[in-house]
Amino acid sequence: MNESDDIYNRILSRYEEGSVPWDNPMPPPEIEALAETLQPGRALDLGCGFGRTAIFLAHRGWSVDGVDFIPQAIEVARERAAEAGVSSRTHFHVGSAAALDFLTPPYDLAVDIGCMHSFTDELLRGYRHELSRLLRPGSLYVLFAHLRDDSAPVEDDSPRGIPEETIMGTLSDDFELERVEHGVTQVKDRPLWNSGWFWFRRR
Repeated sequence: MNESDDIYNRILSRYEEGSVPWDNPMPPPEIEALAETLQPGRALDLGCGFGRTAIFLAHRGWSVDGVDFIPQAIEVARERAAEAGVSSRTHFHVGSAAALDFLTPPYDLAVDIGCMHSFTDELLRGYRHELSRLLRPGSLYVLFAHLRDDSAPVEDDSPRGIPEETIMGTLSDDFELERVEHGVTQVKDRPLWNSGWFWFRRR
């Protein structure tokens, strides 16, 4: 089993066990605040899970494509979008956020709440390519990630995490960092871990 398969199986097991701490009705307050500042357009929700961010944005006039590699998550996202009355403005796809050839540009906004930080180096390269291809110049990319020191071991029962230097190195050619907010996050009874919100502008 390669590392990508291991990541998939670990996330899949959480859905199968019902251990999905990101299953909240509303997106994080950072996304709620962001929606107040932007005109609706075309958005991309990467690692969309059950679709909470996509549905939230669709209620505010956005047309949103959500992508997740867990089929069960996409099935629930479609059901919730229908219940919320926004099926016409949301489209959910089973797939990898690092291989989005089924989508066509341009997008005005991309949001990633905890997807990129699980990627291997190979997946990061594909992810960067797709972001650069799909986002129009001047558009916004918002990332939430679990941060770890480059020398820290990856624990089996915690988010993989990504060094901040890797984020910047991955995106620096095509994106400009506008803002970052560092913090700590705790999921249920798990230990605290360093995290960050990043706002990038597509060059």
